[in-house]
Amino acid sequence: MSRGQQLRLVLVLGSLIAIGPLTIDMYLPALPAITADLETTSAAVQLTLTGTLAGLALGQLLIGPLSDAVGRRLPLLAGIALHILASLLCVVAPTVQVVGVLRVLQGLGVAATSVVAMAVVRDLFSGAAFARLFSRLMLVMGAAPILAPTLGSGLLRWSDWRGVFVALAVFGLLLVVVAAVGLQETLPAERRRRGGVAAIGRDYRALLRDRTFVGLVLVAGLAMAALFAYVAGSSFVFQERYGLDEQQFGLAFGAGAVGLITATQLNVRLLRRYTPQRILVTALAVGTAAGLVLLSFAATGFGGLAAVLASLWVVLAAAGLAMPNAPALALSRHGEAAGTAAALLGAVQFGVGALAAPLVGVLGTGSVAMAAVVAGGMAVALVVLLTVVRPARLAEVEPVAVAVAAH
Repeated sequence: MSRGQQLRLVLVLGSLIAIGPLTIDMYLPALPAITADLETTSAAVQLTLTGTLAGLALGQLLIGPLSDAVGRRLPLLAGIALHILASLLCVVAPTVQVVGVLRVLQGLGVAATSVVAMAVVRDLFSGAAFARLFSRLMLVMGAAPILAPTLGSGLLRWSDWRGVFVALAVFGLLLVVVAAVGLQETLPAERRRRGGVAAIGRDYRALLRDRTFVGLVLVAGLAMAALFAYVAGSSFVFQERYGLDEQQFGLAFGAGAVGLITATQLNVRLLRRYTPQRILVTALAVGTAAGLVLLSFAATGFGGLAAVLASLWVVLAAAGLAMPNAPALALSRHGEAAGTAAALLGAVQFGVGALAAPLVGVLGTGSVAMAAVVAGGMAVALVVLLTVVRPARLAEVEPVAVAVAAH
């Protein structure tokens, strides 16, 4: 494949993956407005975020094996179509309960873009070539979490919260064209998995019996939970507790995303000198310490918004180092069922993340609630790594193409 073809592939796949963070993050500045407009509670509105993450988790379990059986293009196009329909229905949703159901459908649709993009890279590349392409892909899609709240804030200047879902539907329509024109089928018929539901069940049972794999997947999910606790609580904390407007919130949220994405790119350089096992343990230890500092700042008010933002930035950077390495170490153990393993990994990541959002809502909308779940996610991830995976077992894991295996 020529450099020009690789660049085109990166742009296409990056666009597909970008719809995930846009769907999750773009409406965050509008959460307080949705609460007021639909006359509901902040906890109920945060459950709409949980719905998206639950849809992402369930969708990956279904679409991963499906794409291995029927090819990549059909599940991809069907998923984008579902996302468009759900986005349009959100525009006219009369209650928060309806929004919650539609957000689940959005998540199901977005799962197709995430799973298929990852599968396409694995279809076409391996080893060092896989790592180089994924590095470029991370740079393309890394801007999405930063831009999403800022784009949402910009839309709210001339529209209400429903305008965000109009924009998501329009982006989905563009993706249909991009996918139909720019992405060919990458899984030929002779390489597709056979055996139906029974074969899928056997693959999942084998994965769940691997203690090291399960432990690493849980670590990845708990790091994701810390991230989504921040996502779920930040709009209320920054806007209601510290008085930021919607545009200022977009900038503050973007600063945290910069820390996360910078760390994922720094990971590529660190792996030239250190093992992924060492980076993972260090990242979780630093993230746990920073999370406890964040909790103390939130509880005492010491240092104000600046202290909260600084400690949050360190936690998010630590998560940015943990999230690439835990999945890569896990997936290296099951190359014969890589698609199903990736689907299970993604489902656990977003499933555990989905639990973090309502937990923040139950504890309250203040900075202490958000900080407690963020710190707890990192701390429990470290405990799982040390007690379930265990250092001796972790040292035996042989990473494959781990340098940039983050998403």
